[in-house]
Order: sequence, then structure tokens, then C-alpha cells
Amino acid sequence: MSLAELLDPLQRPLVTLLGTAVSWTEVLGFGSGALCVWLVTRQHLANWPVGIANNLFFIVLFTQSGLYADAALQVVFIALAGYGWWTWTHGGGPGSTDLPVRRTSRAEWVSLFTAGALGTLVLTLVLGRFTDSTVPFWDALTTALSLAATYGQCRKLLESWWLWIAADVVYIPLYAYKGLYLTSLLYVGFLALCVAGLRNWSRDLTGPDRAQRRAAVL
Repeated sequence: MSLAELLDPLQRPLVTLLGTAVSWTEVLGFGSGALCVWLVTRQHLANWPVGIANNLFFIVLFTQSGLYADAALQVVFIALAGYGWWTWTHGGGPGSTDLPVRRTSRAEWVSLFTAGALGTLVLTLVLGRFTDSTVPFWDALTTALSLAATYGQCRKLLESWWLWIAADVVYIPLYAYKGLYLTSLLYVGFLALCVAGLRNWSRDLTGPDRAQRRAAVL
């Protein structure tokens, strides 16, 4: 059986939303994505395997929709998930099993901004020249923002939530423009969860009862 035949059931329409067929892939991506972000806001380790499943669904979905940078981004997300999984359990220092929330340093901001700007420029040129993408700049921008935000999430940088919020503000109309209405709706939910995550991580960063809250969550 070929890969196309194996994936065919996932690509079949399940429901119709605003006159557009919604596939099993988009529905499964919706559910796993929402669960993943909710788990991140709670700093629950299970967000990493759930996120990997979400990435696999989105690889199929975005390839079908011509969002090639976003499809390739999911592969990078899977690699970052492995890294994040490890840092959340081993990155707190020798003998530590807990990575604390912290603020992004000035050096990290400079690195993230430089990498993001260069990544956006290069991806825009590549997508515009070598693919049939109709939204090369926006696809590239959201890719760069998402990578920066995911790195920050792996290191539990508080400001990673602001990067996710910026990415979601672009993703919502972008996916609607591409006819992915359920995914666009999902990112509205992501935006709300990002605000909740920012609030929860801020409390974890500054609150005196940090250890007790973490124990209750996990």
C-alpha cells in the first residue's frame, strides 16, 4: 500500500463548514493542537507527545493546502519537541528534574530577532521562487515566529507566549484565506490559551508558592 493510499481516509471530508469540506486530518489536528497548548499552559510534560501527533496531522494538512513552509515547520517542531521534552526533565541543572520559568535575556532576544528576520527573508525568497505558494511572506513570517516561540517554550522563557500571540494573530486570517476555516478557528482558541499560558507562567515566575502549584498541576 502506498503512502497516498494510507493517508486517503484522513483526507476524506468529515463535515462541511461555511461551504468548505473539513477533512479528518483537520479535525484531528484541531483536537490534538488544542489539547497540546492547554497542556503547555499547565506546564504538563504530556504536551510533547501530544504535540508530535499534532505535527504529523498538520504535515498532511498543510501540504495539501500549499502551505509548504508550515508543512516543513512541523518536521522541525517534531525535532524541537524531543529537545523540549529533554530540557523540561533535565534542563534545570545537575540533579534537577524541573526546568523553571524565566525571562528571556537580552542576548537571547538579539539571537531570536536576528534568526527570525533572516529566516523570514530567506523563506520568502525560496517560497516565492520555487513553489506555487500564494502567500510566501506570511507563510515565512509565521514559520519564523513559530520557531522562535517553540524554542522559548522548550527553555520555558516567559516571553515565548508573546511570540505565539504574534504568530496566532497572523495565522487566524491566513488559514481563513486558504479555506482552512476549522484550523483558523483553532488558532482563535490558541490565542486565548496563549493569554492564559502567559498569565499562568507569570504567576509561576513570581509567586512564592511556586513549588506547591507545580506539584498540584503535575
